[in-house]
Amino acid sequence: MSVLIVIPARYASSRYPGKPLVALKGADGQSRTLIRRSWEAACKVKGVDRVVVATDDDRIRTEAEGFGAEVVMTSETCQNGTERCAEAHDVLGGGYDIVVNLQGDAPLTPHWFVEALVAGLRSDATADIATPVLRCDGRALNGFLEDRRAGRVGGTTAVFGAGGHALYFSKEVIPYTGRTFDDEEATPVFHHVGVYAYRPAALSAYPGWATGPLETLEGLEQLRFLEQGRRVLCVEVEARGRDFWELNNPEDVPRIERMMAAMGMV
Repeated sequence: MSVLIVIPARYASSRYPGKPLVALKGADGQSRTLIRRSWEAACKVKGVDRVVVATDDDRIRTEAEGFGAEVVMTSETCQNGTERCAEAHDVLGGGYDIVVNLQGDAPLTPHWFVEALVAGLRSDATADIATPVLRCDGRALNGFLEDRRAGRVGGTTAVFGAGGHALYFSKEVIPYTGRTFDDEEATPVFHHVGVYAYRPAALSAYPGWATGPLETLEGLEQLRFLEQGRRVLCVEVEARGRDFWELNNPEDVPRIERMMAAMGMV
């Protein structure tokens, strides 16, 4: 099955304008832009036929082509990364069996997360989309709960049923556990990681669906699939000692740089 990775990137982020061009310093002290580090992460994924950056901004295009990435120009009307991936796949003429959305603000995404998603879709013919989840230990869960008590929106959590098929995703901490956990103790709460692998038919249909009330309330693009009755496969992955974090706000830059330094990532 042929696999295309699309890295959606836009300049006009409401929370962090120009985010794809922000420089991140690696463990060797050298700085590379966020979009370059995301592209390098995508290039490490095994079994991929093509990697492209999808953007609507010439500044991002110039930067990406400068380090050797293939760029697909998409419209400014894309509302989220999934819509941009759908347009990019269409611009390229389609023909891929699996399209991966490796978001341009997640340069620490391990390659085995994406490989697990592709394998998940290959093994589950009923799934329209696959996305990774990590089981929280007590430390991670307590961090999520503390964020919510402080009025901060932390990570997204996922609940799923038989066969790993998603029931819901939320910025609240679900399911309710009713107890506390030790730092190293496994919990029944799963952290959702914002990477997606789609079947082309579901991806191409996505932009034509109206945004539903759940997607509007939660601000989570994957809920549109659930609201349309599509099957989302949650694939449990392991961190293998790796830290990861998405770059959403300026204050995330030093945090990610500390993670990169600790992991020896150049």
